[in-house]
Amino acid sequence: MKQRILIIGSGFAGMWAAVGAARLAHLQGSHELEIAVLSPQPELRVRPRFYEANVASLTADLRPLFEALDIRVITGSADRVEPQENQVWYRNAQAEMTSIAYDRLVLAGGSQLHSFGIKGIAEYGFDIDQLETAQRLETHLNALPTQPDSPARNTVVVCGGGFTGIELATELPSRLKALLGAITNTKVVAVERSSVVGGQYSEALREVIRNACDELGVEWRLNTGVEVVDATGVTLQDGSRIDAATVIWTAGVKASSLGESIVAERDAQGRFIVTPELQIPGHSNIYATGDMAHAKTDDLGNTALMTCQHAIQLGKFAGHNVAASLLGVTPLPYRQVNYVTCLDLGAWGAVYTEGWDQQVKLVREEAKKLKIAITNELIYPPKPNRDEAFAAADPLAKFV
Repeated sequence: MKQRILIIGSGFAGMWAAVGAARLAHLQGSHELEIAVLSPQPELRVRPRFYEANVASLTADLRPLFEALDIRVITGSADRVEPQENQVWYRNAQAEMTSIAYDRLVLAGGSQLHSFGIKGIAEYGFDIDQLETAQRLETHLNALPTQPDSPARNTVVVCGGGFTGIELATELPSRLKALLGAITNTKVVAVERSSVVGGQYSEALREVIRNACDELGVEWRLNTGVEVVDATGVTLQDGSRIDAATVIWTAGVKASSLGESIVAERDAQGRFIVTPELQIPGHSNIYATGDMAHAKTDDLGNTALMTCQHAIQLGKFAGHNVAASLLGVTPLPYRQVNYVTCLDLGAWGAVYTEGWDQQVKLVREEAKKLKIAITNELIYPPKPNRDEAFAAADPLAKFV
């Protein structure tokens, strides 16, 4: 009887975990493993691009790839993990609750936006965290021209000045002009608790972001947060008011609550603090990867971020190691020493940095070309060709 590796999630980490496990089984000449992926849809949703228009197109069908690699697809939504019973309960495509057993489990459920209980954000706000919510925002933006011209209609407030907030805020000026007309006085306002724009970044990178925002006309409200969102705008914690028909929340994510029944240490973002092999301590047959894993990238104290850059590599290592644990192969400790940042800055261009100290290497059009290559090609699934897919899934091969 085959031993089952069950992977929950078909995002970047889950997809690559499946391919990585299939790769090692192939290299070992083993036919004794069943590799199964449980997710609501057999597709990769390209979440890093959800700030763009035409969101519905930003998916990739995984069925051809999985069929080529003999990876089983289980369509359903995971409900809970029962580690003592080595099983997962899930709701299948017919909305029926059922269970599946595993010999090894990989948690790759990703993360969700965390709004910190901000009053009114659920009723009146928008976000681009998931495909459905990004589509809801796109529908709203496309309908703005049907509303009467007013400062509120022409104003978008982006709550949060992190990576997603910056990319969205700098994308919106040209998008609003295309929707409302070049002569319309549109406004994009980014709200950030920090005292500086891009406070988590190096000074060199912050300067590029500031210059791009100044040129694009993106306004920043610093040293304050969101107090209340309502039908006509947002009230900030400093007491100021912004009238806006569109308020978008981008601040803060937390790891999926999937696996809450697993007793193990987590970090402030809800990620499991894993071993170098990406196992959850105390649970030798359960691995966490992607946004669900708090993992050291090197020996210098750096930790994987909740980005596709790290999720892809975490997935490859998790897939290799989970298969290795069943095949008697020595596992590989996760390492991802190289770190880069490629931040889209809308019509201004982009900025590319290298290293954890974020040394700026490319700006404007040169960086934009690289950003497009990364987000339109590099992060997409490999072709449904066994040799190409397995070569790409090698955890020791350089990703960027």
